[in-house]
This record gives sequence, structure tokens and C-alpha cells, in this order.
Amino acid sequence: MDGVITKKSNGKLGGKDLINIGIYAAIYCVIMTAISMLGFIPVLMPSLAVLCPLIGGITMMLFYTKVKKFGMITIITVLIGAFLWITGMGYWPFIFGIICGVVADLIAKGGNYASKKMTMLSHGIMNITIFGCFLPLYLDIDGYFASRTSYGSDYVNVLKTIFQPWTAPIILGCAFVFGVLGALLGMSFMKKHFEKAGIV
Repeated sequence: MDGVITKKSNGKLGGKDLINIGIYAAIYCVIMTAISMLGFIPVLMPSLAVLCPLIGGITMMLFYTKVKKFGMITIITVLIGAFLWITGMGYWPFIFGIICGVVADLIAKGGNYASKKMTMLSHGIMNITIFGCFLPLYLDIDGYFASRTSYGSDYVNVLKTIFQPWTAPIILGCAFVFGVLGALLGMSFMKKHFEKAGIV
């Protein structure tokens, strides 16, 4: 049964909120960077849509226990998207970050930031941002690697084999499903924190 806390969730973001956003965004980006190293092995590239939401869910669930106001989830998702853009993944993660961040925030707000079910759904939506990293590989893989010649033709050819159009909904679905599972995993690790935050 979903719970509701009595604290106000529609107040303005304060300094403490922004600090929490910055800290957890930095931690999550470090986790993504470490996992993305697997991408240097082309056959493991799709696994990023599984491992980032799953492993990152532990950190993000701790962040969610501190979310009581609208905007926090939006901002952290946009920051993650911006980080992916800056680190060479193209601008699509940033665009996805804006859209997914707002939707994820609205979902969590719908549960008054105190519902485990809404939190899991919110985290799943949030992680669709990761699909933005793969979108250029579907739209124009040759153009994407035109300025990335260091990867070599063999690397690109393997990715062309993997990133066929029919795999797009699968990877997008994985980002969402493993986002939900990552939330569940994080909740199991952070059970006491969730109970203390009144999330049931």
C-alpha cells in the first residue's frame, strides 16, 4: 500500500536540495563513467542500458529518500544528460534528460514522493535518458563515427551489426525495466533509509 507523508512537497528548492542534487549527480556520473568503459568492447555496448540503471539505482534510491520537492529529479536527470553530452555521447541524452526528468518528477510527485511504486516507475522513466546515447547509432552511425576515427572500422562494423533498427525498442525497454529493477535493488539496500523517509 502506497504511503503519504505530511511534509510539503511543493516548496521552493533550497540550498540543501541543490547540494544533494550536485552530490548525487556527481556520484551517478562517476558510476556511469566506470560502467561505460565496457563500451570499448563493442559487443558489450548494449549492456550499458542494463548496468547503469541497475547499479546506479542503489545511489539514486538514496537520493530519492531526500526528494520532497518538485524539480529535484528533473534537475539531476538534466545534469546527467548534460554530462553525457559533454563527454561525447551527443546531444540526445540531454534532450531525453529534460523530457524524462520532468515526467519522472511528475510521477514521483503523484505519489507525494512517498510511494515505493511511484518511485520505481519514476526511476524507470528517468533511465530512458540513457537510450539517448544509443539513438545516434540508429540515426546515422557513419556520421557519428566520422569524427571518431580512432575506434576503427572493425569496431564500427560490429556496432552496425548490433544496432539494427529492431533492437531500438529492446534497448529502450531495457533502460526502463532495469531502471525499475535498479530501484527495487536500491530499496533493498536502503530499507532503513526508506522507512526513515516515510516511503512505503
